[in-house]
Amino acid sequence: MKIIVCVKQVPNTNEIKINPETGTLIRDGVQSILNPDDANALEEALKLKDQNPDATVTVLTMGPPQATEMLRECLAMGADDAILLSDRALGGSDTWATSNALVAGIKKIGEFDIIFAGRQAIDGDTAQVGPQIAEKLDVAQVTYVKEFAIDGDEITVHRALEDGYEVLKLKMPCVLTAIKELNKPRYMSISGIYKAMQADVKIWSAADIGVDLTIVGLKASPTNVFRSFTPKPKGKGSFVAGDTEKELAVNLLTALKAKHII
Repeated sequence: MKIIVCVKQVPNTNEIKINPETGTLIRDGVQSILNPDDANALEEALKLKDQNPDATVTVLTMGPPQATEMLRECLAMGADDAILLSDRALGGSDTWATSNALVAGIKKIGEFDIIFAGRQAIDGDTAQVGPQIAEKLDVAQVTYVKEFAIDGDEITVHRALEDGYEVLKLKMPCVLTAIKELNKPRYMSISGIYKAMQADVKIWSAADIGVDLTIVGLKASPTNVFRSFTPKPKGKGSFVAGDTEKELAVNLLTALKAKHII
């Protein structure tokens, strides 16, 4: 079984700040991490590898050279190979252009049975790249996967919905996007870290994957961010005191009337 996991290095959104003058992210000093949903996708691939000794797991990402650090984390968790698509020609790609580059990388890797990806990246929250990859490869896909089982070349998937889940069946090859409820990602092992530091992370340029330069990069991206901003903080809340429930209710109504809310 050949498994490809599409991952992304993202800024830790718990530490993100926005420049009020330019409206751009302040990345200086902000930690970069493996996108959380991608960690769940990788874990599911590694679970399949644990169950199938002949299975191989290849992690694929697109980004700047420092993304190799994140790929080494994936190798330390148990992935077999890591590939980074890095080229100035790919810079500034939106989801459409990014999926074009990733599809070109996947085609260079060769045949696959399953492509796993996270539901969405925390720095964009679009949830578009995984489905776009499936469409461009012309393979079946299921998003928001919370549970699945394999029987031969058929996969039964529980897809999360707002009010429950639906059960779907599809055949390999396919694309599945994971949510956090699917599993709990494993930690890197000491031996895994040692092996990952010695491993070769392949870095492929746009020329290496043979992608058409007119469909990748900033100029080829049909969407762009108009403005980014942080919402203004709301005022402090007020507390209503009272010794009994009735007194609390009376004091609350009095306060609301004083503010002409009621």
